[in-house]
Amino acid sequence: MKYLTLFCFFATGYDFAAVLEWFAERVDRIILLFDAHKLDISDEFSEVIKALKNHEDKIRVVLNKADQIETQQLMRVYGALMWSLGKIINTPEVVRVYIGSFWSHPLLIPDNRKLFEAEEQDLFKDIQSLPRNAALRKLNDLIKRARLAKVHAYIISAIKKEMPNVFGKDNKKKELISNLAEIYIKIEKEQQISPGDFPSLKKMQEILMTQDFSKFQSIKPKLLDAVEDMLANDIAKLMVLVRKEESQMTNQIVKGGAFEGTMNGPFGHGYGEGAGEGIDDVEWVVGKDKPTYDEIFYTLSPVNGKITGASAKKEMVKSKLPNTVLGKIWKLADVDRDGFLDDEEFALANHLIKVKLEGHELPADLPSHLIPPSKRRGE
Repeated sequence: MKYLTLFCFFATGYDFAAVLEWFAERVDRIILLFDAHKLDISDEFSEVIKALKNHEDKIRVVLNKADQIETQQLMRVYGALMWSLGKIINTPEVVRVYIGSFWSHPLLIPDNRKLFEAEEQDLFKDIQSLPRNAALRKLNDLIKRARLAKVHAYIISAIKKEMPNVFGKDNKKKELISNLAEIYIKIEKEQQISPGDFPSLKKMQEILMTQDFSKFQSIKPKLLDAVEDMLANDIAKLMVLVRKEESQMTNQIVKGGAFEGTMNGPFGHGYGEGAGEGIDDVEWVVGKDKPTYDEIFYTLSPVNGKITGASAKKEMVKSKLPNTVLGKIWKLADVDRDGFLDDEEFALANHLIKVKLEGHELPADLPSHLIPPSKRRGE
């Protein structure tokens, strides 16, 4: 899976747009990043986006730092961005724009939390789908290249027929290059080829200027028949195999507890691997603050000593931390993976929230001093 994120920076000394086009042909997804406070599309950035022509289906747009502006202003910003992009990206479909605050700090204005959560999940799902869609995209690229090879063969053959055997080759070469558009039209009508399958007229003219027309070959019907057979039969077989592989791919789902049979916990993230191993007889650092957290815990109406994911989420979102961070905290706190939190797990979740708000990173797995006493081995 390959994706290209475009930041608005440029370098001198080489054709940046050409380099970008080279990358665009080889990646699966192109992400354009915009700041909610800086929507201006400079002339340079505009040229870069134009260089992505013919790859519009790969483009996604991210409007970042959307939590720093009020809802009414956000609507205006979104509209202004769509208007600006519409003048540059000429496609029948509107480009997909994901709105949110894509970092791990608390949301400054949490009013649109649900919108940001939904947009974030949509973006993650889009990226997660790339491995499945990569094979199909490569197959489509193969079809495009095969059609382009056919068209090139017809163009070269047509030029070959028009070239004189002895005299006036240079003048005829210039004439054919100048009238290349007419050759395109003639081939399009005779061979019933779509105009979209032809190479860029201007680029083709530039390339032909440096070529020796005397070395051009006439059309070879057997080779064209082989290409036609590949497009008609081999591609169809490959398409069936790709679809079959997609249908066999399964995603991991949560097992047990309140989220049985679903892919997501209360914060839209699956559960991770088990908690840390090799636990020593160490002091639980959360214990000193547990009485404070217990006061909150018992206001959430626990049943059989546990609260549901929905109740826990309602309390945890008050931290204003993004959904991705709270999802990781939930994954760490729900030690027994049952989809509920007991008083120790709830205290642990609040401790991790405090750690994050103080600017520290969350651990990948629970270290010994964070594992609740009742969850340790031998308990």
